[in-house]
Amino acid sequence: MAIKIFIDQGHNPGTINGGASGNGLSEESVNFTVGSMLADMLDSDPRFAVRTSRMYPTQVLGSDTTSSLRQRVNMANYWQADYFLSIHANYNANPSINGSECYVFQRGSVAWNLAQDLLAGIVASAGTRDNQVRVNPSLYVLRATTMPAVLIELGYLTNPQDAQKLRRDPYAFANGIYMGLLNYLF
Repeated sequence: MAIKIFIDQGHNPGTINGGASGNGLSEESVNFTVGSMLADMLDSDPRFAVRTSRMYPTQVLGSDTTSSLRQRVNMANYWQADYFLSIHANYNANPSINGSECYVFQRGSVAWNLAQDLLAGIVASAGTRDNQVRVNPSLYVLRATTMPAVLIELGYLTNPQDAQKLRRDPYAFANGIYMGLLNYLF
């Protein structure tokens, strides 16, 4: 039986649960691109079944931030996904802050262990700085999902080097997540 991976391309275009921006990049667009590339990789691997929260780049989920997050979680819970991956890009007022990190609900959990491999895959493939796996139980997508969930921060839109990597080679980030999944699961 195929392993069911739900990919949430975080945020929406526009003002409803809109994401960050920096260095000419919009977070929702980066998230959509990387998430779609990852979905294509998983879709071509018979060991996986995959669904995404956003089917096309202009799709808006929900009517406000709360309903947008709820809709993403409900889609994954209803499908009974085995793993939930929420893809994001980070923002910091200090442009020198850079790197990739993952957030999970609880330390030492299945999600924590998965996040370690996902982060290692991204760092190896995209060449970003390893900012570690972090715990944040307040994040709705981590606490409301019924399966192990990881929120992935690919890199900092506000850091020129990270932004250049996200712009020039989004495939490296998707491939890193894919390799991390393979390393964890097989």
